Amino acid sequence: MSASRALIIGPAWVGDMVMAHSLFQLLKTRDPERTLDLIAPPATAPLASRMPEITETIVLSIPHGRLAFRKRLTLGRRLRQRGYAQAYVLPRSFKSALPAWASGAVRRTGYLGEARFGLINDIRREPPGVKLKTVERFLLLGAAPGEDLPPVPPPRLTADREAGRLCAERFGIDAAAPALALCPGAEYGPAKRWPARHFATLARTYRKRGWQVVLLGGPRDREIGDAIRTLSEDACTDLTGRTTLLEALDLMALAAAVVSNDSGLMHVAASLHKPLAAVFGSSDPHHTPPLDDRAIPISLGLPCSPCFARTCPLGHLRCLENLAPERVIETLEATMDGSRATARSDP
Repeated sequence: MSASRALIIGPAWVGDMVMAHSLFQLLKTRDPERTLDLIAPPATAPLASRMPEITETIVLSIPHGRLAFRKRLTLGRRLRQRGYAQAYVLPRSFKSALPAWASGAVRRTGYLGEARFGLINDIRREPPGVKLKTVERFLLLGAAPGEDLPPVPPPRLTADREAGRLCAERFGIDAAAPALALCPGAEYGPAKRWPARHFATLARTYRKRGWQVVLLGGPRDREIGDAIRTLSEDACTDLTGRTTLLEALDLMALAAAVVSNDSGLMHVAASLHKPLAAVFGSSDPHHTPPLDDRAIPISLGLPCSPCFARTCPLGHLRCLENLAPERVIETLEATMDGSRATARSDP
């Protein structure tokens, strides 16, 4: 049994995987010789190639929501020969703990979650009366039982600047000129998406200043990308759905600044230490904030928010509709200048 080899079951959401990098850094800082192997789905596994702490990534391809009991157990059993002394299970679901249990890891660390007695034998609990941030919940898994929460090392993904330059060239983007990256999507739902017309205003504003404006996002963001391009009168280059996650990361690394909804790409931008204005609607900027001192979350702080709903339960979406582009521009300028702006606007 190797005391210096650990298995990690990683998150399925891009933002959570970025925040998990804080845990990976903590584990390597405490034991630099430790080998960290990661199991992750195809949506988040590529990010591990930009995390030097991860030794090997094992991709587990299962449709979202499927148990795939046999496939998870088969993968875990295949890893038994590696002799893991410990496994860290970041998701709270029953199914996510199956490969860790089947791997034979002696100590399996995680939160109890969905009736995981036995599958998890090193059960962690959040401190009573304290609402931890997502990144803090991850870090607590790397702490010794009973230890206070360790300081949060900010996620720091590495970018391939040459790959970014070649990608920019492929899409007709001048890598040497200032660019604003806009990330208008949010997988969770429309209650986290700032309106297309507001993004279009930003695109027109910065295009008039001589900047390039690039829209980044996945295939599901094509509709809002098309809307922003049309509303901005082609003031932006729409790459939504046209790049891989790593290509989007490398292009973002070339940008001078980023404006994003609360999404996975928001956390990617923060990990690259980019000047970032992060727009929050139904979600809580105190629960999943961008983890960088150049990132400023913006929320109107309405009495009805955060509601954590996918669509506005009141039907008005004022938390985002009433967040004016001028406020976001002011915030972005503040972080680009190295100063700090207030993270909340008046309702």
